[in-house]
Amino acid sequence: MDSAQKSARLQKIAHECREEILPMIYKAASGHPGGSLSAIDMIVALFCEEMRWDPKNPHWDERDRFVLSKGHAVPALYAVLYKHGVVTKDELPTLRQIGSRLQGHPDRVIMPVVEASTGSLGQGLSIAQGMAMGLKLKGSDARVFCLIGDGESQEGQIWETAMSAPKFKLNNLICFLDNNNGQIDGTVEQVMDIRPIVDKWEAFRWYVQEIDGHSMPAILGALEKCRKEKDRPCMIVAKTVKGKGVSFMEGNIDWHGKAPNETEFKKAMEELKAKNP
Repeated sequence: MDSAQKSARLQKIAHECREEILPMIYKAASGHPGGSLSAIDMIVALFCEEMRWDPKNPHWDERDRFVLSKGHAVPALYAVLYKHGVVTKDELPTLRQIGSRLQGHPDRVIMPVVEASTGSLGQGLSIAQGMAMGLKLKGSDARVFCLIGDGESQEGQIWETAMSAPKFKLNNLICFLDNNNGQIDGTVEQVMDIRPIVDKWEAFRWYVQEIDGHSMPAILGALEKCRKEKDRPCMIVAKTVKGKGVSFMEGNIDWHGKAPNETEFKKAMEELKAKNP
């Protein structure tokens, strides 16, 4: 399979996952569609192409790890895990229900394939760094991938990791920043501007790339470059659109953390299905 075919395959999976994300949130009448839809392309690229992992053996020592630091986007992760048979079709409508494995934020205790229970913003990257350091000490060539948000990047703990990871030469730590410029109180620029993002991470001595976070060729190309990095952790600043794929959600802060009503849900699904016949 050439690179164009690979990208097309992954893009189709991402479209299909978008069609699973919204029904979960609609049925729950609660959740975060905006950030789930902006992050799905990156998560698909990791779990369906880049990462070394076994859905039937979540504790395999040599697996690559993934930490969803922006834990509220977990419907995107559940949709991808459904594609791999980790989550069943019957489980998808149980998002956020008491007793369900599909909680509103990742829960490692009830779902072992989840590497870290997250949701307290800012902490996931530190957890990922700890995993990367542990793997280095063991002599493992496994890698750790982390997905953080731009609103989340207002947390000080993010910048403690930004400072310390290069000190330990953690080239096995690869982070995506979902740069959709939205958080619950407004745009990131309005609430607490974190620009210039690329310059900041470069100043902390990370290997930094800025890409279109909805372009599979760009995502895969960035990951390929990260594989060649020998001495530094990698940061991929992915420019994305909050609510990507649904016209009335795209770029609309209102859709950070609310579920669609019946009319909105039907319209959204019609749009998504039209893009993925």
